[in-house]
Amino acid sequence: MSEHRAHRLGRPVDVQRDHILGNPSAPMTLVEYGSYTCTHCHAAHRVIAALRDRLGGEMRYVFRHLPITAPREDAVRAAQFAEFASQTTDRFWPVHDALMQHAPTFRDTDFEHIAARFNVPPRDHAHDAEWQAAVARVAEDEASGARSGARVTPTFLINGRRYEGAWDEGALAEAMLGSLGHRLHAASLDFARWAPSTGVLLVVMSLLAIVLTNSALGPSFESFWTRPFGIHLGSRAFTLPVIQWINDGLLAIFFLVVGLEIKREFTVGRLATRRAAALPIAAAFGGMTIPALIYLAVIGGGPLSAGWGMVIATDTAFAVALLVLLGDRVSVDLRVFLTAAVIVDDLVAIVVVALFYSGSIDLGYLAASVVVTGVLVALNRSGIYSPLPYAVVGILLWVCLHDAGLHATLAGVILAVLTPTRPPANVQALMTQAQLVIHTETPNAGDAVMHHGLSTAALRTLDTIHDRLESPADKLLRSIEPWSSFAVLPLFAFANAGVVWSTEVFSGHGRLMLAIVLGLVVGKPLGMTLSSMLAVRLGFAAKPDAYTWRQLSGAGALAGIGFTMSLFIAHEAFPSSVDFAAAKIGIFIASITAACAGVAILWGGASVNEAVEVASRGASREAAR
Repeated sequence: MSEHRAHRLGRPVDVQRDHILGNPSAPMTLVEYGSYTCTHCHAAHRVIAALRDRLGGEMRYVFRHLPITAPREDAVRAAQFAEFASQTTDRFWPVHDALMQHAPTFRDTDFEHIAARFNVPPRDHAHDAEWQAAVARVAEDEASGARSGARVTPTFLINGRRYEGAWDEGALAEAMLGSLGHRLHAASLDFARWAPSTGVLLVVMSLLAIVLTNSALGPSFESFWTRPFGIHLGSRAFTLPVIQWINDGLLAIFFLVVGLEIKREFTVGRLATRRAAALPIAAAFGGMTIPALIYLAVIGGGPLSAGWGMVIATDTAFAVALLVLLGDRVSVDLRVFLTAAVIVDDLVAIVVVALFYSGSIDLGYLAASVVVTGVLVALNRSGIYSPLPYAVVGILLWVCLHDAGLHATLAGVILAVLTPTRPPANVQALMTQAQLVIHTETPNAGDAVMHHGLSTAALRTLDTIHDRLESPADKLLRSIEPWSSFAVLPLFAFANAGVVWSTEVFSGHGRLMLAIVLGLVVGKPLGMTLSSMLAVRLGFAAKPDAYTWRQLSGAGALAGIGFTMSLFIAHEAFPSSVDFAAAKIGIFIASITAACAGVAILWGGASVNEAVEVASRGASREAAR
């Protein structure tokens, strides 16, 4: 089940089957997956009552069982008891209310008292069928909760979509009524969770840039990006063209995200072992070497040979988005392989830019960059986990690298490497501490006057506990990754993808375009596949059985989608606007061709289940020998 689908109701509301309170045909539906031993569900029960008073016939409330809270045996027994009452007396809601009003712990006598109160018959042989139906009903609800992405209680779904806001009456009512702010927030979350969303946004921004460049607004559109912009402090100023702020400044955020992602995969992710990590690394280096050699062989020599760096990089967003769109024809292991491989070649690409596409080097600022990097190392070694010092020093490093003549985006990679990770926190100890803080601060009946919430000191303690649950590297990645995907990359595409389509651009640049197309479309899959096979044959790496060599070559073809990274390097390699425009067209043609080739190879290959079955048969034959 995809993450996107897991935020939707796994089983539609059925007025004949579900327990519905309120107008069955009401325009607003609130579904709760809850448990009778969950203290949070007991608190939410009072909120739901107030919400029903407020919305009246405009809302219908549906309760489904999710007995996962401790002690689970009591949670399951309470849920089955409520369903048994429904089967035998058709009085589910009174019994439900009684269970929610009771303390979240139950003894046998508690069920007996509630049964006597609502005339629920004893569980004997005469009612075996009703009891079995109750047990099955609870199991069905729990299964539908899993399909709906319900992992905690209570989990609310409003009109079929999982609600992730606060549980107070005001927030729930706003979500139910569908205010403009809530609708925009929900739509944004849905789009962001859709894996190909970044690729779609890049396409939209690129097409918009091409349309504007070839319209009457073209000259104004292009001149805007060259307009100087910066900071003025008295007689001193730090100004750059807008395009350079984007390509050198904002793109450093992208490389910071790339560095943090690959660091996570190689430390605690699927590539934490040497042999698992060796395969995408080998593929990445093969996928950079062969395309560069093909490009240089076609170009021959001259100033255009400087563009060899264009064909070594991959647009991660597009490549991974197409893999996701292929669905179950592509295994998770293949996605991890391709993501790791293209992230490695993106990191190498920025080092290539720093070494081969930088201007004259200022030794003074270069020395300052080394000193600032040493400060980052010292912060890391000192166990300083607050992100603020790293951010301040990282900005200073960016300035020093820029003035040193190196490409300033290298600061993002260095900062990612030196942002600290730390051992996982003792979650149980921290949860106990948090519960103690809340229990101590919760006012009792005699102390509730003029005391409506937690004290400032308690809130600070809870903030400290929350900070300890997540490493600085993970926290930084979670905070900036959406900005990188939905702001930095689309803005980069908007600023760099514009090209004037005319016959003059093609004149005299046929070899350049051919070199780009062959490097990305042929060189990438060839280099990645051959280097992966060699690494496996020599015993350095291991290929998972979840995908075939054909599927790996298809992923290699998708890696030929250079686009944003290729445009970035082309901008650095070709100072001539005519050469740059021709390179853009070559990159567009190559990226589209590589995308089509990759999809065709993967679509025609075995699905995930078929690949696993083939691997199993191969393993069986080996065992038989």
